[in-house]
Amino acid sequence: MKELLPGRRQPRGTRHVAGRFLALSLAALAVGIILVTAGCAGITPATLPGNAPGQISADHPVRVSEGKPLSVFSRQEAFSIHQVITEDSATSRTIVWQSEQEEKDPFVEYRALGADGTPSGELWAQGARRNERFAEDGKTSWIHTVKLTGLRPGTAYQYRLGAGSRRGPWLSLKTPAGPRFQALIFTDSQSARYDTWGKVAGSAWSRHGTADLALVLGDLVDNGQQDAQWRQWFRQAAPLVTSIPVAPVLGNHETYTLDWQVRMPEAYTRFFPLPALPERWQRQYGSQFYSFDVGEVHFTVVNTQFRELEKFEPHLQEEQLAWLRQDLRQTRKKWKIVLMHKDALQYGFKHRQTPRAEGFSDEGKIFLPVFDEFSVDAVLSGHLHSYRNRGHIRNFRRDASGPLYIMAGLSGDVRYPDLWRDHALDERVLPQPETDNYMTLDAAPDRLVFRTYLPDGTSVDEAILDKP
Repeated sequence: MKELLPGRRQPRGTRHVAGRFLALSLAALAVGIILVTAGCAGITPATLPGNAPGQISADHPVRVSEGKPLSVFSRQEAFSIHQVITEDSATSRTIVWQSEQEEKDPFVEYRALGADGTPSGELWAQGARRNERFAEDGKTSWIHTVKLTGLRPGTAYQYRLGAGSRRGPWLSLKTPAGPRFQALIFTDSQSARYDTWGKVAGSAWSRHGTADLALVLGDLVDNGQQDAQWRQWFRQAAPLVTSIPVAPVLGNHETYTLDWQVRMPEAYTRFFPLPALPERWQRQYGSQFYSFDVGEVHFTVVNTQFRELEKFEPHLQEEQLAWLRQDLRQTRKKWKIVLMHKDALQYGFKHRQTPRAEGFSDEGKIFLPVFDEFSVDAVLSGHLHSYRNRGHIRNFRRDASGPLYIMAGLSGDVRYPDLWRDHALDERVLPQPETDNYMTLDAAPDRLVFRTYLPDGTSVDEAILDKP
């Protein structure tokens, strides 16, 4: 939210936050690659030479077999491992990681687990769709992306990274099934030091370890160009982001350069290869806004950074509105939830001399009529580092028939104590000055339940939506 607070202090360690990479300390179970047969309908089975990882398809799963012990990845060979949401997380999953050096033909191996948590299925592999050199903040790394396809709904898996004769440790992955699922919700994890983010994410995961995905509503990091912050973000949340997919929202801080100017969100869009847009918009706006389904919920993720990106994308607002209407019109899911970074309401300052009237933000004036038109059920936002449940709003006033609007608080260490006046539409505000929090969404066929927790697990708010 830096554009509202130009006097805010620079985070400590400007701008190189120290931190270790995710330690891949587990001993790798060993395998030798012998490709046996294609594991996807319509692919002709073929016997391929042993130990030939370059022949693992990026598009289709291939069955592999285990062999003699091989070596383990070093810390520099695999870090910032995370899962990314796909258009249907019940049958697919994107795995992303970085390496300090170029890797030839990296891949991911995976297998299903039985009810007792032990391997119960065959070992499969898929190759990388992308191996991209990325130079940022004086550092060069390679970003590797593998999309696992053909997964079974409601199934627990284990997966590990591979390249040549090396493997990473086994990590967890599961797919949701049916209309019931749980999402963890975070926002504004941007920090001077990311240990606070790690504690909030760790607390949420320790208490809700069966959650199916994590929604992060923007400003993941304080400075989108600083490499060290991204590495800290992934390292601190490693148990969470290696286990369930992240569905991120682009925030204004993802667009900032090291000298606090604005640029395209280069790191964000590379770290999060998100569900593709229709052809009209994909090339220009890919990974800036998108949508996906889980169970009977359609999630629509919008980009509110019109001001920041105006000189790069002068038609962002009108083009996104065209996509948004098409997206909301076409979905046949029972529930519609919108995720956005900047909030729809405008709050006045409590103690500043700068006048600022309460009302609706520019983003709210743009989007609220569309949300009303297509009967959106809930809108979740962040940006102001404050938790505010405003209940239901339609036509810019309180109305039980409108969407539920919740500003989700903060999950990092950048706080604005007692900055905002209460809004006339606020129904629940956390005690001031605020600390960190997280939320959960529990979805069932006829009900959505949003709950808000402090990091110690104290429940502080609840909102329920019913739709027979």
